[in-house]
Amino acid sequence: MDGPLSPPPGESVDRDGPGTPVIFDAVLAPNRSLGRMGFVAVMGGVIVVSVGLGTYFLLQGAWPVLGFFGLDIALLYLAFRLSYRSGRLRETICVTANEVVIRRIAPNGRTTEWRFNPYWLRVALDEPVEHHSQITLSSHGRSLVIGPFLAPEERASLVQALREALGEANRRYDGAQEVRQDLQGEGAAPESG
Repeated sequence: MDGPLSPPPGESVDRDGPGTPVIFDAVLAPNRSLGRMGFVAVMGGVIVVSVGLGTYFLLQGAWPVLGFFGLDIALLYLAFRLSYRSGRLRETICVTANEVVIRRIAPNGRTTEWRFNPYWLRVALDEPVEHHSQITLSSHGRSLVIGPFLAPEERASLVQALREALGEANRRYDGAQEVRQDLQGEGAAPESG
């Protein structure tokens, strides 16, 4: 994808047209608390312990144990690599007065995009907010779960921020007045002549 995922603060993106102000822009990513140096330290410690114990068993005549220690090292390395790869997942959320754009960028770089009208979009969070709770965006029979990798506190904070952004978008929405008038017109009693 060309260009940055989100514009600098105070600037707008050209998703709805030139100069459309961005109300809310966020990039969601899974947390990986073990950085590069931590990974090297953990793998180094595991290798030292495994080689030391493997050598001890080799000297005792139990040479197959050394192979199992090597397998443990390889499997742990593979598990870390898969975890870091899944950590490259990104979800971007951009709210403007006319549109909500959700992009999911998979670890392999494949991008999927959803667009919603902010006037009709509803944000729901399963209660009580726990580890398995989901944030669901729904509009016109379509729904989308976002941020499944977020911590419960992060989910609650995101939902609150999204609801505030949607409220602001609804106040600014170009078609909101027309929609309100249409809804009022449908509920009005016919005039008698």
